[in-house]
Order: sequence, then structure tokens, then C-alpha cells
Amino acid sequence: MKSKDKIILGIDPGTNVMGYGLIAIEKGEMRLMQFGVIHLQKYDNHYVKLQKIFQRISHIIEEYAPDEVALEAPFMGKNVQSMLKLGRAQGVAMASALAHDIPVTEYAPLKVKKSVTGKGSASKEQVAEMLRRLLKIKEMPKLLDATDALGVAVCHHFQGGNEAKKTSSWEAFLNQNPTRMKK
Repeated sequence: MKSKDKIILGIDPGTNVMGYGLIAIEKGEMRLMQFGVIHLQKYDNHYVKLQKIFQRISHIIEEYAPDEVALEAPFMGKNVQSMLKLGRAQGVAMASALAHDIPVTEYAPLKVKKSVTGKGSASKEQVAEMLRRLLKIKEMPKLLDATDALGVAVCHHFQGGNEAKKTSSWEAFLNQNPTRMKK
């Protein structure tokens, strides 16, 4: 393997299917390392799903040793309960990265789409097709959650990690998000 500048883990949070994608940045060039999904729909208990998310993200981190983690921020939908569950899933993935002392950055879905395709209104299929070309993906996944996660990693690379807040510890996270700890 060539010397690498850094490895970025992108995560598309979900409570039934969570996408992940890893890219290596070598001499300024992106290279696909791995991507896939974590299937969670077989678990009925939401807390068990959260436990599995933490365990699987921790395993991916331990296996690939990413230098940075980029997550897609939840968007406000019509169902508040779904939004809360999605936020918990994202928080647990974030906690896994922070527990491994890896800086975390969040990106809005619109930012990811615009960064990858040039259009904030791009479809998941358009994002996947652009990623196929950029990363020379030979076989596309059945579930687009995997390419969504790759899109977050690519967006992070294109943004230089400077667009959103970076968090490298719980203390830094709480300092950057003081309203999260209101009693």
C-alpha cells in the first residue's frame, strides 16, 4: 500500500440501515477502501440497535484506523419520533468515534449532495453515479445508504474538514454545543 495522508470514515446514520464508507487520501488523491451497510432492522429493541451501532462502528474504527469521521447530520422530517431515533443513532456513532479520540465533523445532506455532484437537489442515484466515477467503483451496492456514507466522506475531503465544526473530545463537543447540556 502506498503511504497515505489520511483515512476518512463517512457515516450515513440510520436506525434500520446505517451506511459507512472509507476513503484513503494518498498524495491528494482519493482511493476507495471499503463501503457497506450495517443492518439493524432485525433488532426490535431500539436500545439494542444503539448498542449494535456503537459496537460495529467501533469495530470498523479498530479495523481501518480512520484519522477523521464525517457524519451526515439528521434533517428535520415530519415524524418527530423518527427524528429522535435517528439523532440517537447519529449520537452513538459520534460517541464511538469520540471514544477512539477521532475528530468528528457533521455535514447537512444538502451540503453533501452539492459537494459531490454540484447540485444540492441531486438524487441519491445521482450522488451514487458521481461517486462511481470519482472512486472507480466497479460494483455498486444494492442499498444507497453505503454510497450516501461515501458521499459524506468525499464531501469532508472536498471541504478540507473546515466547513463544519470539528470535535476531538467530549469536552470540545460540549463547549461547541452548550445547549445540549441544558437541564
